[in-house]
Order: sequence, then structure tokens, then C-alpha cells
Amino acid sequence: MPGAVIVHHHNRYKTYPGEVTGFVFFACLIASVGGCIFGYDIGLTAGLTSTETFLIKFFPSTYQQLKDQVVTNQYCKFDSQVLTLFSSSLFLSAMVAAFFAGPMGRAFGRKWTMFVAAFAYMIGACLGGAAENFAMLLTGRILVGAGVGLCIHASPLYISEMAPGPQRGMLNILFQLMITVGILSASLTNYWTSKIAGGWGWRIAVAFGAVPAAVIALGALAIPDTPVSLISRGEAETARATLAQIRGVGDVSEEFEDLSAASEDSKAVAHPWRELFFSGKYKPQLTFCLLIPFFQQLTGINVIMFYAPVLFKTVGFKQNASLVSSVITGLVNVFSTFVAIMTADKVGRRALFLQGGTQMIISQILVGTFIGLQFGMSGRGAISEQYAMCIVLFVCVYVAGFAWSWGPMGWLIPSEIYPLAVRSAAQSVTVAVNMFFTAFIGQIFLTLLCHLRFGLFYFFGGWVLLMTLFIAMLLPETKNVPVEDVAHVWRKHWFWRKFVVDTSDARGAEMRKKIALEMS
Repeated sequence: MPGAVIVHHHNRYKTYPGEVTGFVFFACLIASVGGCIFGYDIGLTAGLTSTETFLIKFFPSTYQQLKDQVVTNQYCKFDSQVLTLFSSSLFLSAMVAAFFAGPMGRAFGRKWTMFVAAFAYMIGACLGGAAENFAMLLTGRILVGAGVGLCIHASPLYISEMAPGPQRGMLNILFQLMITVGILSASLTNYWTSKIAGGWGWRIAVAFGAVPAAVIALGALAIPDTPVSLISRGEAETARATLAQIRGVGDVSEEFEDLSAASEDSKAVAHPWRELFFSGKYKPQLTFCLLIPFFQQLTGINVIMFYAPVLFKTVGFKQNASLVSSVITGLVNVFSTFVAIMTADKVGRRALFLQGGTQMIISQILVGTFIGLQFGMSGRGAISEQYAMCIVLFVCVYVAGFAWSWGPMGWLIPSEIYPLAVRSAAQSVTVAVNMFFTAFIGQIFLTLLCHLRFGLFYFFGGWVLLMTLFIAMLLPETKNVPVEDVAHVWRKHWFWRKFVVDTSDARGAEMRKKIALEMS
């Protein structure tokens, strides 16, 4: 079959010597802080857009409309397209930056991409914190967005390329853990800075993002680049030394040779973008590279995290109570991610997706029903404390389900399924799709809430049902498979094997011969 994936004709995956050394853990931890700056911004934006002094300074007309608005309908509040466009500007900037991250990674390596990202983010955070006018604020936000886009491209790839196969899931989920830590830190910072007299506390909250960015910048100077990245840039000896250091064993020749072979294959691909989209070889990977980030946003999670203060305020909580509620959901998010860290390499990716998805569907239906029973279609009425607690409880159950399924797996799966030849290009697509839909759903969420009312939760629940069925039928299991062998899992899958060439052609015969020699 022309234009399909060529794979090894064997059913065993290699295991290379080595384990998670302290050095690998440290390197992956530094890279994972890239998730923290992304999460911090999600949480920060949620607090900023409901901070009065911030709105008075930069969005006076919006603030006036909020003040003048007599709210009788609980579903239609806070709807300012200007304000949501300000929130979205970061994600649109990150989307554009993601396309530059691939060429940067190929030219300078993953670690220097992370360094540049952190530097851009630090400048942006300081500009935002010191902003005296809207132009300054927006410039800072766009720089922060560029830092986020570069970082969330480079970090998951760095971790996947550094980690030993059997522990790749655990180490990669550190990235998602850091996103949750970032969201929680922002909620706590928003809460504390909102108490500062004089109303300038939001400046501290915005500028504080420079702290995790500085950790990445300084950390990047202390960690090596990935062996894959070093080999592809012609630094073979450095790569071999780095591989020996990170695996903690003297003889890494087998893994080194396989990485070198993968690198040679990737160099034969002059145009990775053309190869990814038009060669027909990567249909399974391309499907997931487009649909996983799309589905991740349609779980409705960013809506919950982004607008948690607004959402809780909308269902009748007071200003501080709504911030406290978002701190509670933030804590649930962090602790539930540990479940994924402990289990991803044991029970596998599919089990977490399916269990988490089921939990999310049930809780979304319940949250929608509770809100519907209380406010009906009219959106009028008040909410009793018992009902409010029930809503927060099931929002927490939903967040927990997300935190061990679509949260970490949404970053892990794309970072581990691409062959080296198209890995950077495909990761750019994944990040860009993710950022575009984060911005898009953020932009239309309040309008959707106003029109769909409590049905919005059913709307997201329906999407989660669809994506859970998609995973159940079409995602092969990738736990414990070395990253350079992941391309071969598609051949065993009932659906994707139709798009995979059997190794009976000339190149396949060559591969079979090589495998036979290795196994003898």
C-alpha cells in the first residue's frame, strides 16, 4: 500500500539498560516547569478579569457596563468580548510561537528553545506587572504567550526523549502536574493579592509569573540537551556521553545506535511538514495530533478553570468565596494528577482515559442538572448553600477525572507517538490546535452559557462521551514501549493496520534481516 507507515515485522519491543537516575529526574523536572508557566496564566487570567481595580485601569468602559448591568439572569453575566479577547491574546500568541519552536529546536536543540521561551516569558511578565497603559499590558501578554507556546512545544518532547521507556509516562506527567501547580499558585496569588490595600495587588500577581520562568532559564543552563537532539545536530560524541550519564550505565551502544539510525532516517526527510500532511505515511499519528488537543479543550476543563471565579460567582458565591472555591478545585487538580503519575506506566494510557472520561461525563450531567433545577431556563433565582456545595463537589469530581485522564494524557500521547522525522512538526500542530481551541472556546464560552444555559454542561458532556468512544476504539496502548519503537504499535491495531505497510517489501526484508541478526 503506497504511502503507509513502514514498521518492523516483530512483536517484541527492546528494553535498553538503564533506569531513572537522579540526574534524569532533575532534568525532566526542570523541563516540566514549562507547564507551570502555562498553568499560572490560566489561573491568573481567571482572577484578573474579575479584579475591579484592574478593570477600572485597562477596561473602564467594560467595568462601567458591569456596574450598570442589573443582573436578573444568572446565565448571562460578565460577557465582554473585549475582555475575553484580552484573555485569548495569550493563546493566539502561543499558537503562532509553536510554529517557530520546531525550526528552533532543530537548529539549537530543545534546551535552548526552553531557555529562550523562559526569557521571553520573564520580560512579558515584568512588562505586564509594570503596565501603565493598554499597549504595555498587551505587549507583555503577547511575549508571555510566545514563551508559553515555545515552552509547551519543547518541554514534553524533551521529557519523552530523556526518559527511559518504562518510566516515560510517569516523567512526562510531571509536565501536567506543573500545569496544575501553576493554576493553584495563581489562584492563591490572586486570593492573597486581592487583599492588598490600594488595589494594586494584581501587579504582583502578573509579575510573579517571572519566578517559574527564571527557574526554567537557570535550570536550562544546568541540564544537557536530549541525545536525540544532539545526534540530529551532528554532536554524536556528546550525545553518547549524555546517554551514558542519563541512563546511569556504561554501555549504551545499542540504544545509541538505534537513536542514530532513527536520526539518519529523519535526515532523509527534507520537508517534515509535507511529509506529515501529504505523504500519507502518518495517517494514524496525524489523526491523534489533530484530535487529541481538539478534544482536550472540548472536555470543558479550561472553561471550568478559566472562569471558576466567574462561574462560582454566577451561581451565587460572593467574590472571595468564589476565589476560595477555585483554590479548592486547584488543589483537587494537583493531587489527582499524582494518580496518573503513579498509574500511567502500570495500568496504561487507555485505562486512565476511559475511567476518567466516564467520571467526567457523570459529573457534568449532574452539575448541569443541579444548576438547571435551581435556575431553570429563565436563569432567575438564588442558590441555596447545600446546592452550591453540591455543585462545587461535582465540579471537583469532574476536575479529578480530568486530572488523571485528558489532562496528562493529552500531552503525553502526542509527545510519544511521532517518529523523529516529523516529531517537531507534529508537536507544533498539536500545540497550535490546543492553543487555537483554548482561545476559541474561551471567546465563545460566556455567549454559549447565555444561550445554552445549564445545557452547556450537557454540551461538554456529549463531547466527552464522543471522545471516550474514540479512545476506546482507536487508541493503541503505548505504555512501556521505547519512544523510537512507538511507530510499530499501529501495525497491531485492528483499524490502523490497514494504513500500515507489512514488511514484505524490499526495505522490510532488510529490516527483518537486521532484526534476525540482533535476536540471534
